[in-house]
Amino acid sequence: MRRLRLLILLPALALANAVAAEPDFPARLVTAASAQIGVTLGYDGAYVKLAYPGGDVPIETGVCTDVVVRAYRALGVDLQQRVHEDMRRAFAAYPKLWGLKSPDSNIDHRRVPNLATYFARHGTALEASQTDASLYAPGDIVTWRLPSGVPHIGIVSTRRVANRPTVVHNIGLGTRDDDALFAFVVTGHYRYAPAATASSPR
Repeated sequence: MRRLRLLILLPALALANAVAAEPDFPARLVTAASAQIGVTLGYDGAYVKLAYPGGDVPIETGVCTDVVVRAYRALGVDLQQRVHEDMRRAFAAYPKLWGLKSPDSNIDHRRVPNLATYFARHGTALEASQTDASLYAPGDIVTWRLPSGVPHIGIVSTRRVANRPTVVHNIGLGTRDDDALFAFVVTGHYRYAPAATASSPR
């Protein structure tokens, strides 16, 4: 019985060690997001049929969620695959805003409410303060509601302006690092630093 318990415990310990072995994950995530600046110059929210897993629209364009997806993918974490698999397991847990009756690996990970739901389910949901900049650390994920009502998402940067961290995002002019943390209504604040998987491209 003790041997059986040890065999069950070993995979969990290995996963914990894999996560603990990357204390620089947040900084690496910011670097991966910032690497898109000057590369992703446009914005296009059109529905596109993507390869799966590892599918992407041309790097020159994309939407706010693509900044996040590309940054994680550069670290070996494929949110397209992870969100799709989680939605297959727990479709009822995700927002029903688009009339879908089943998951769609072409678009689900490119929608802010879906990413927010995934991060809340598998990461850590933190206080979404509209005024306290000290709560936000580099690599954190922030979601907003724009004045038009459209949801938006970005990654907190290592750069600071006026005692606030800036944010790497794409709000229509390509990927940028802007003083935007409190520019819009904050709707969510998350931390998600998982271990990479062999099936996710680095």
